[in-house]
Amino acid sequence: YEICACLVGSEMCIRDSGYIGVASAFFLLTFYNVLGGLVMRYMMGFLLELMGVDGFSGQEMSFWNYILHDYGSIVFFNILFVVCNIVIVMGGIQSGIEKFTTVAMPVLFFMLLFVIIYIATLPGAGEGFIYMFKPNWEPLSTASGFFEVVRGAAGQMFFSLSLGMGAMITYGSYLQKKENLEKNALIVVCSDTLVAVMAAFAILPAAIALGGEDAAMSGPSLLFVTLQDVFAAMGSFGPVFGLIFYILVFIAAITSAISLVEVVTTFYMDKAHAKGQPGNRKKYTILTCLAILVLAVIVAADGLGSNGLWQPLGYCWLDFMDLWSEGIMMPLGALFMCIFIGYEYKVENIAEEIEQGGNVFRTKKVYAVCCKIVVPLAMFLVLFGQLQSFGIIK
Repeated sequence: YEICACLVGSEMCIRDSGYIGVASAFFLLTFYNVLGGLVMRYMMGFLLELMGVDGFSGQEMSFWNYILHDYGSIVFFNILFVVCNIVIVMGGIQSGIEKFTTVAMPVLFFMLLFVIIYIATLPGAGEGFIYMFKPNWEPLSTASGFFEVVRGAAGQMFFSLSLGMGAMITYGSYLQKKENLEKNALIVVCSDTLVAVMAAFAILPAAIALGGEDAAMSGPSLLFVTLQDVFAAMGSFGPVFGLIFYILVFIAAITSAISLVEVVTTFYMDKAHAKGQPGNRKKYTILTCLAILVLAVIVAADGLGSNGLWQPLGYCWLDFMDLWSEGIMMPLGALFMCIFIGYEYKVENIAEEIEQGGNVFRTKKVYAVCCKIVVPLAMFLVLFGQLQSFGIIK
C-alpha cells in the first residue's frame, strides 16, 4: 500500500486521487488538534513544576477531569496547536515541513532512547516488558474479540503510517522519478515499527512498574492520567522526565498534524492550478486550518465527550469525527485505492514507474497478489470491524 500511495502521488496530482483521503485527513484533524493542544498544556504544566509553580493541582477533582471541563484552557491550547500547524505548513515543503522534521525527528529518536534507558532501570520495569511480550490469546477466542483486535491493529496502522488519508499520496507527489519507491516503502514501515516499539518501551514498563497492570490503559487515559501518576511517583525527577516525555509526544503529534494539513492544502492548491490560477499556499493553509478549527473547537468544548453537548447520531463529537475518518473513510479509501491500482491502473504500469532510474521491482509478483486480493480482503475485514465497533453493524 505504501508503494501504491507513493506511486499514485508521483504519477498524478492529489486532485485525481479521490476525495475520501482528503476528507479523512480533514475530519481526523478536528479531534487530533484537540489532543495536540492537551499535550501542549501538559508540557506547560511540567515546565511550571520545574519553575517551582504548581502546574496541575489546585482543583478538587483530578487535573484530567478538570482540564476537560475548563473550556477556556482546552480551546486556547487547541488554537495554539493549530497556529503551530499554520506556521510550519505555510513555509512550504523545504522551508517549512522538511526543515522542521529534519531537526525534530533526530531529537525525537534520541530523547526517546534516553527515556527508555531510564525507565529500564526502574524497579519492576521487567514486569512491564513481560506484560508487553507475553501473548494473550483470549481476545482471539471469539469473533467479536477477533474483529476488535483487527480494528485496533488497523487503527494503529492507519494512524502511524498515515494511510488512507492522502498523506503518502501528497508526499509521494514531491518525489523525483529516480527514487526507489520499493526501498522507501520498506524504510518507512520498518522505521515506523521501530519507533512504535520504542514508544512502548518508554511507556508500558513505567506504567506497570509504578501502577501495576491496571495502569496499562489505552488512549487518552494512558497518556494523560496514568503517565502523570508515573511522573509524580518519580519525585524530584518527575517534572524533568514529564517535560521531556510530552515534548516527545508534541513532536510526534505536530509532525503528523502538519502532514494532514498539507494534504488538504495541496488539494486546493492543485485545484487552483488546474483552473490556471496561482496556488497561494499561505491563503489555503490558513483557510484549511480555520475550517478545521471550527469543528475542533466543538470537540474541545465537548471535553472529548465528557461535557454532554448535543450528540450527532448519538455519538459524542470526538467519536462522530472518528467514525467518519478512522471508521469509514480510511479503510474505504484504502480498499478503493488497491482496487484501482490492481484492476484499473494495472500492476504493469506500477512496475514501469517503479523501475525508472534503473531500479528493480523485486517484489512485483507478491505485490500484484497483495494489491489484487490480500489487501482488498483485509481492508474489507477492517471496514467491517470498524463499523461493528462503532455500533453501525451489530
